[in-house]
Amino acid sequence: MQTHGDISFEGQVGLVTGAAGGLGLAYSRLLAKRGARVVMQDVGAGLDGNGQDPRRIDAKVALLRGTGLDVHAAHTAIDQRDGCRTLVNGILAQHGRLDFIIHNAGWVEYQQIDVVEEDRFDRMMTIAAKAPLWLAEAAWSAMQSRHHGRIVLTTSDRALYPEYVQKGLAAYAAAKMAAVGIVNVLAAEGAPHGIMVNAISPVAKTRMWGVEGEPEELHPDAVAPGVAFLASSACSEGGWILRASNGQFHAMRSVEAEDVAYPRDLRATAADSIEDIATQWSRIAQPTVEPRR
Repeated sequence: MQTHGDISFEGQVGLVTGAAGGLGLAYSRLLAKRGARVVMQDVGAGLDGNGQDPRRIDAKVALLRGTGLDVHAAHTAIDQRDGCRTLVNGILAQHGRLDFIIHNAGWVEYQQIDVVEEDRFDRMMTIAAKAPLWLAEAAWSAMQSRHHGRIVLTTSDRALYPEYVQKGLAAYAAAKMAAVGIVNVLAAEGAPHGIMVNAISPVAKTRMWGVEGEPEELHPDAVAPGVAFLASSACSEGGWILRASNGQFHAMRSVEAEDVAYPRDLRATAADSIEDIATQWSRIAQPTVEPRR
């Protein structure tokens, strides 16, 4: 088994969005402790994603700086392409480089299917899917020129696994699955340039869970090492979803069956009618269980 010495971020500059509390704060703290200069972005939105309060991120940055960590506050909104570009360009101008982006910003909102509001759906998609794409776009050339970059998006088990979905989270699940598609494409685009793009699927009790302060279990700090790995030079592959919960980690991604000649031969069950599919459905739809070691 390959082993690594202490993984350091000395000399590196990174961006963490949604960093005023919970997971984003835990990520920022760990990365800064390992030597990174961390730009902590947060607009200070409420639990519904609305509003702004710059005091939230300013207070957390001051707290971490008081312990000697090299962190900086950013209040720029990321719900528009121009804002993402302004944020990234500002980091590059002030700090000279941008080694990693961790997109954590987001919220959970319940709307049953018969009352889904289009503007709320669009805003969910904007923050969870468009914003990380815009941030990556803005940073891409700088990362490409250094032949190094790490980008981490956020997805959710509430979207990935039917047994964990919750009623009313259609918009949330759609946005989190969109993030997976973006990861797959950007991982392929980034690999030749040393840019690794992955996703984190975290579970932690935070403000989004209705928990203020330090939880009794499912701590954000127990997720942070996984995200820090994905943001590090030790991570040499893209296109993975890292599930992280309670200090445990499992990476997953879709892998095609052997000998498939896509798209003409799926090495699958042949059928030429509706009735044929119905008759053979038990063969066509076979649930598979992920292996665990």
